[in-house]
Amino acid sequence: MATLRLGELLISKGFLTWEQLHVAMSQQAVTGVLLGETLIRLGFVSSKEVAQTLSEQSGIEFINVHDQAPTEEALKLVSREIAERTGFIPLDVKNGILSIGITNPSNILAIDTATRIGGRPPKVFMVDSEGFYDTMERAYYFLEHPLQKRIDAAVAEIRTAQTTSAGMISSLTELLIMDGIRKNATDIHINPAAESIHVFYRIDGVLQHGHCFPRSALSGIVSRIKILSNMDIAEQRLPQDGSFSFAFLKKQYDMRVSTIPTIYGENVVTRILGGSTALLRIANLGFDSENTRQMRLLFSKPYGIILITGPTGSGKTTTLYAALREINILEKNVLTVEDPVEYKLSMIRQTEVNEKAGYDFALAGRNFMRQDPDVMLLGEIRDEETAKIAIRSSITGHLVLTTLHTNDAVTAIPRIIDLNVDRYLLSSSLLAVVAQRLVRKICAGCKTEYSLGTEEARDLGIFEPGEAVSTAYRGEGCSLCNNTGYLGRIAIGEILIVEDEIRELINTGASVKAMRDMAVKKGMKTLREDGLKKAAAGITTFSEVLRVAG
Repeated sequence: MATLRLGELLISKGFLTWEQLHVAMSQQAVTGVLLGETLIRLGFVSSKEVAQTLSEQSGIEFINVHDQAPTEEALKLVSREIAERTGFIPLDVKNGILSIGITNPSNILAIDTATRIGGRPPKVFMVDSEGFYDTMERAYYFLEHPLQKRIDAAVAEIRTAQTTSAGMISSLTELLIMDGIRKNATDIHINPAAESIHVFYRIDGVLQHGHCFPRSALSGIVSRIKILSNMDIAEQRLPQDGSFSFAFLKKQYDMRVSTIPTIYGENVVTRILGGSTALLRIANLGFDSENTRQMRLLFSKPYGIILITGPTGSGKTTTLYAALREINILEKNVLTVEDPVEYKLSMIRQTEVNEKAGYDFALAGRNFMRQDPDVMLLGEIRDEETAKIAIRSSITGHLVLTTLHTNDAVTAIPRIIDLNVDRYLLSSSLLAVVAQRLVRKICAGCKTEYSLGTEEARDLGIFEPGEAVSTAYRGEGCSLCNNTGYLGRIAIGEILIVEDEIRELINTGASVKAMRDMAVKKGMKTLREDGLKKAAAGITTFSEVLRVAG
């Protein structure tokens, strides 16, 4: 009955349907895995949604452990062996009170153990199971193996050594990748200079300086990365691309590597894929209530094309998968082709681009039509053939979800037309274009309120003349956010709904300005407007919105 009770709770919250519950219970009968874990593995709910449901039921406050890393003081107070055995993770120590995270609200042993260790009853939080185990692994590993000290030791050894050994370089390269994973970076930049090497990490969309190494280590580090990526180490005059898999803390990370020759040596950028980003629902992406309502209506359509646009790293894939969670995947056959598959979901047929084998988006799109699809997700429209296949699929009764690289929603239309797509077919098949960006959120640990002066507001250009200027928010910087004032990101977006008036403008070859004016007249809120609204609400800063949306 306890497992059924959890299912009923999830259904009452709108996270689950009765049909999904029955499928999960059928699989549970075969595998013997707990219902909550089965639901998560099937992709019906996320571990965070299960934890939030249990939190409301038990009255224990939920905390997102990904946004609040355990402090060193708390970790040193509780050994890893005790934490794992009793099922809690130490989070913080404030005023002599230990804060702990648990995944089971009935875990009395954890509370008793924490009380005995701290001398006082702990402050208890609910955390999700995936976040619990991931954070436990990372926190204790980095406590026992302090990366900065190991990197500093490697640099000191390189500076004093006559020659750099292969083992030393291999170890340093691994440490750089581990440090990127620890910092939740999306990219690692190894930039050669005249006298040194600088390493930068892209964190929350912004480059942050990480390390500086002696220049003598450059050739060794570049060669090591090239060997891992199956590149030609002898070729230093031409750009190269490659990839490799990096196993760390029971996870596999897909590393995409690019090199280019510069005047100071080869510049290397490594993209880190396959991290622990949780699946979200549309309501949790950051779009306002009206945009969320519109998106839910769009993704319930039986056929047509929905485009998600934005630059690399703007969260397009996350939005696509949030859309798939709105679709009844038990009643509809969903096929995807991606580069690479970033989220693995049961009940969805996922395929991955393989350029060497000749398997690209166009070939996948052609063959998907023989697989009796209802919904097709094409990772990206890159060429004329893929664009035409997407349109052909949509006008033959399929819902097609795909992405495109454009600056805003309206400019996606001429971009598609530039791929030799018929205007009439495009106008009759295109349902909507969703343009989005990711802005950094103000760190909750150091968020402060301040008065936005008239001069500052005028310099930022965010208010019209005569418009009231009031309060603004910013992060002062703390240990939680690495003194940046920001922690995490949230989406800002604009949605162009292709209604009759827009459809007519597409047919007649109207200008981008005419289409944008019509879209705004029909109620479209621009990226900038959405961002400024979030800044006024204290979610992000005005300067961050201007950095991202202009």
